[in-house]
Order: sequence, then C-alpha cells, then structure tokens
Amino acid sequence: MANVFELTELDGKIALLTFDAPGKKVNTFGQPVLAELTEIVTQLEAREDLQGLLLKSGKPGQFIAGADLTELGALMHATPEQLGESMKVGHALFSRISKLPFPTVALIDGNCMGGGTEITLSMDYRIAADTPKTKIGLPEVNVGIIPGWGGTQRLPRLIGLNPALDMICSGNPITGKRAAELGFAFDAVPPEHLIDEGRRLIAYARESDDWRKRRTELALPLGLSEDQLHFSQATAEGYIMGKTKGQYPAPIVAIRAIMKGANLPLDEALKVEQEASLEVVGSEISTNLIAIFFMNTRLARDPGVADTSIVPRDVNRVAVFGSGLMGAGIATSHARVGIRSLMLDVDDDRIADGMKRARKVVEGRIKIGRATYDDLANMLSCLDTSTDKSHVDDCDVVVEAITEREEVKTALYKELAGLMRDDAILASNTSTISITRMGKSAPHPERFVGMHFFFPVDRMQLVEVIRGDDTSDETIATIVALSKRIKKTPIVVGDCPGFLVNRVLLPYMNEALQLLLEGASMDAIDKAALKFGMPMGPIALQDVVGLDTSYYAGMTMVNAYSDRAILTPLLKDLVDAGRMGKKSGSGFRKYTGKKGKPEPDAEFTPFLEKNRVDNREISQEEITQRLFLPMFLESTRVLEENIVREPGDVDMGLILGIGFPAFRGGILRWADSVGADQILKDLEPYSQLGKRFEPTDMLKQLASSGKKIYE
Repeated sequence: MANVFELTELDGKIALLTFDAPGKKVNTFGQPVLAELTEIVTQLEAREDLQGLLLKSGKPGQFIAGADLTELGALMHATPEQLGESMKVGHALFSRISKLPFPTVALIDGNCMGGGTEITLSMDYRIAADTPKTKIGLPEVNVGIIPGWGGTQRLPRLIGLNPALDMICSGNPITGKRAAELGFAFDAVPPEHLIDEGRRLIAYARESDDWRKRRTELALPLGLSEDQLHFSQATAEGYIMGKTKGQYPAPIVAIRAIMKGANLPLDEALKVEQEASLEVVGSEISTNLIAIFFMNTRLARDPGVADTSIVPRDVNRVAVFGSGLMGAGIATSHARVGIRSLMLDVDDDRIADGMKRARKVVEGRIKIGRATYDDLANMLSCLDTSTDKSHVDDCDVVVEAITEREEVKTALYKELAGLMRDDAILASNTSTISITRMGKSAPHPERFVGMHFFFPVDRMQLVEVIRGDDTSDETIATIVALSKRIKKTPIVVGDCPGFLVNRVLLPYMNEALQLLLEGASMDAIDKAALKFGMPMGPIALQDVVGLDTSYYAGMTMVNAYSDRAILTPLLKDLVDAGRMGKKSGSGFRKYTGKKGKPEPDAEFTPFLEKNRVDNREISQEEITQRLFLPMFLESTRVLEENIVREPGDVDMGLILGIGFPAFRGGILRWADSVGADQILKDLEPYSQLGKRFEPTDMLKQLASSGKKIYE
C-alpha cells in the first residue's frame, strides 16, 4: 500500500482527502497509489451521510504531476492484454469518483498535469489557486501518448470542443485564472482560501442541486453537427500534420478519439478513448519520448561533477566579450534573468549593433505573447556596455565570444590577466578549439572552461560545458549552475576537437557533400534527412550556418581525425568565390526576397561540375544510411573515449543542439532500435569508403554480446 492519502472530516460532514506522497517533491499516480485510492473510494461510496468531498494536495504549490512515467515506459514490454488492463484501471476508478453520492470539488494549487487533471475532470467542480505556480494541462502528447483516463472525452464536454483540442493537442498548460475563464474551474482564488471556498461551493451545490444537473449534462453527447465535427477535425489535423509531418502520431490519435466520442454518451465515449490509447501507449515513440523526459530531468539535477560536496560559487555579474550574434545573445540571456551583464566590443558602432540584437530578442518574444515590455525594460536595466576592457574587474565570470581564431582569443586572455579578479572564471564560447591548449594562455587555467552556446542563443537550449585538463571541479559546477540559471541545459563534455555536438555533426555534414559529388541531388539529400526527422537538410544547414564556418570547422576536424574525416575542395572553392551561404545571398542555393527563401542557382553548377567524382543514381536508402551511420559511429567513439559521462549525454546533446528527431530517442536509441547486428550489415556495402564506415570496437562488442547501449 502506498500510504499517500489522508482522509479527514471537516465540520459539517465534509470529507477532506489529502494526497501527499512522503519523501517526494511531487504526487504521481502509480499502481500502489491507485490501489490505495480505490480502497478509499470504496469507503466513500458507502458514506451517504457526507455532504461532500474536497480533494487537495499536501504539497503547497504542487497538486498532482500525473501518471508515473516509469510505469508508462515499462509498458513497451507489456502484452496487449496487459496494456488494456492498465488503461481500464484509471477509467474505472475515475468513473466511480464521478458517481460518488455527494458533490465533489478539486482544490488545485500548483502543477496539475495529465492524470492529475483527469481526476479533477471526474469531479463535479474545480477551484484553482490564482498563483503563478498553478498550471493545469494535459501534456500526454509530449511523451507520445494521449490523455487515457477520460481527458479526451470529459474536457470537450466541460469547456467546448475547440478549446479542448487546443489544450490536448498542444500539451500546453493554462493558468488558474484562464481555467476559470474557460469554465474548467468554478473560480480562481488565493491558495489560502481554497478550503473555505470549497466548502461554500459544496453548500451551494447541495442547496441548488446543481451537482446532479451537471453530472447529467456532462454525460450527454456534445450534439455537434457532422459539418462541425468534420471542419474541426480537418482544421486540427491539418495544423498538427504541418507541425509534426506525421512523425508524432499521438496528437492525431487524440483528435480522432475526441471526434469519434463527441456525439456519444460519455460511458460509450470513454470506451472509444481506451481503444485509442492502445494505439500509442507502450509504443517505441512513446518509450523514446519518456526516456528523453527522464534524461532531461537527470540533466536538470546534475551538478556537473562527481563530487557532490563541491559548492558552485555565486555569480552576480557577468561580462561578455563580443557583441555579434553570439556575444549579444549570450549577454542578453544573462540579463533577461536579472544577472548584471556587461557587453564589450572594440568600438561604439559594434556595441550599438549588439544592443539592437539584444532588444530584438525580447521584442520578438513580445510579438508572440511570451514577454512584456516590462521584461524588455528589466533586461535593458541589467545590460551595460563598454569598449573599456578594464571594466571586467568586478565580474565573477567573463565569457569570450569573439572570432573563432585561436591566436586572437589567446591574445585577449593575456590582456585580461591583469584586469580580471584573481578568483574570476574565464569561459570561451569556442565551438572547436582546444580548451586545454588555450587554457595555457589564460590567467588561471584551473578557472578556464568552455561554455559553448548554440545559435540562435535565445532559442537553443543546449550549452556544452567543456572541461580542459586543468579545469577545476568548482569551475565546472559554477558554470553548470550558471547555465541553469539562464534557463539552458548544460552538458559537461571532455576536451577534444569538435567537443560533442560538432564532432558528431560534421561527419553527417561532410557525407552530404560526398553524396552530392557522387551524383545525388541537393533536394534528394535534404529530403532524406527531413524524412528521417531532422528539422533541416544538411545542404540547407550548410548555407544557414555559413560555408566559411563549415569550411574552417571542417579543417579542424580533418586535422584532428585525418584517418576518417574528409574535406571536399568544393567548400573552399565556394568560400573563395564569396559564396558564404544565406548571409551572402548565395552558397549551394541562392537566397532572394526579404525572407531570403532558397532557390536553385545555375551559377552553382560550374563549382559542382569541377569537383564531381561521379554522376550515378543514389537511392534514398543509401543517402539515409550514409548520412546517419557515420554520425552513429562517431558517437560510439565519443563514448569509448569517455568524452561524455553516459550515453544520455550524447542523445540529449544532439536533440538539443542540432534538433535530432526526439521521436527516435537520439542517435544511440535509434541504433538500439535498429540493432547492432543490422548496423554491421548496413555498413558492409560502404567498407570501400574507408575508416569512416569501419565498425568501432563498441559496435562489434554490442553485436557479439547481443546487448544494447541502453540495457
């Protein structure tokens, strides 16, 4: 028995059921919890003397987080019969709650998600705490499933079809105040008034008999016309398909369940939901998305060092050298969360451009309703500028984000030796250059670290925290904690050329160019990547990143990994001709109009023909394998060399850093799903291409043992 519920009785014969899982930050529904709740409901069903029931959480600011995701992930290994039974348990229990012989009220204070929202839907009324912490949602589609304990059928009956579609298909939560506006909640009140308001609501419900009327009404079909249903379904499915390209089935399954059940009595509609849930619960996609949730949670709690006694230092002021796209983005990220930030550059014109970029970040968020003008004013109040390097003397952390040339960076470090505080940390935003080597030029190598952001900084969540040979644990822990403060996800990486993300990405980018020179079209290459689930094809990505950036990064990798890295002369020819990609108006494609849309460019053809090595037909299967197999092999080398601490770091790094498709769970989980034996067979046709397609020791060991990377 879980022992998470306490049932007490308030004056006036009102039952108060408190959910408080001991020793846990949040309340969740697992099998033991549901078993305990079932026993309590059995007791309550016999209590016709009660005037009503109030349900609350014993954790202030936390209501119910939903179902136990560990149990949901394990359902991948369940039989169809076991899956069916697991869905019935919640349905049967919540249906019994909906028929208790007295009015019921949920008192929602804090996060109310998934199964937590669904239990409140089975009750007659809901009162929400009007606080920023109260978020009410059905986020199941974000882990590849649908609301399976009544949510797809009860919510549309309560707030209407279209608002319910939006909540369920987006997974986005609403505030307590919005819940009251939609009719989800009876009211939104201060949290300290929840119990008193709940008691008043029970008194009103009994006096007016409103609770019985509501139960009757909410059990009826919605009564929509066929035209209304078809229009809403077509609109919702079209929007979802446009966003997901059909690679995430859960939202579509949810829409169809909602539509199929809308005009049925509630009891029949709930059966529709159970059948629909079986299409996605326990699926490979759901299991992968749940695994990502847990990997993300682990990173959120990870201090970055093995020694948990290490305490991160306080960071109150940060300086950023460089006001370009990266520097301005980094400085803005710190200022937006209230950290005093100083943006430095060599002249006032560059500083002015940097400030325009900083304003543009927040103004863009204001346009989409994710920030306010107060946020802009607060950010600007925290962001100072200067051309005088000596102003770093009171900064706790100095981030260098200048040109990607080692001699320029190390010259700056030597200047800073007499300007920075002796205890300050110096971090480089380099994407490829050795932290250990540059640390020799830093004032204090033990307080020198890589802090690699990704472009665009305001949107990309990942920060690679790169440990040099001399970097101290305290420095790592401080930068990890700082990254979290600015709402990023840090992953600690060992020092090697390309670090984690670029090291694994560049084989993919280079192979795309080889395929192009062998006869595959740019469109075919990009199409194969998009079909696999990447947000952008590798040829298009080269143009967006900049061909000069791609070329110089590629040279670093060729010098470091000459046995397997290749650098085609095509890139150098394009860069020498001034074709830098989108930023110059031409690269592999040309970019025209205000939005710079890519178009075929006849002037590119001579560059291609000069460097072409073949002109054969290449199948989409070969393109896909040649793009992603080298990426996987490089990932195993990263693990073999202990560049990261565990496989999840590789997968999360690629998901957050380059948009590797989350539904595949990351490159390593994808490989596990294919199987080591099959990957060895897939590599055989490409053995003549050299070491970049040669199986690694890790792959061969996995194949011989029958094991997976994630056991």
